[in-house]
Amino acid sequence: MKASEIRKMSAQDLDKKLLELKDELFKLRFQQAINQLENPMRINAVKKDIARIKTVQRDIELHGANS
Repeated sequence: MKASEIRKMSAQDLDKKLLELKDELFKLRFQQAINQLENPMRINAVKKDIARIKTVQRDIELHGANS
């Protein structure tokens, strides 16, 4: 997911997507713990997506929705 796509989302969509990604990360870590993870690079991708969403949320919090 690109940052430009994230910036186009509404605040509610960002919250919803963040919860989905955190849930996915939990499931991926669980799969990794029991050695059933097929793509270990997916963990890094999900972490980066979470960070991007949090960054956009913080930017909106500081500068308002018009930035």
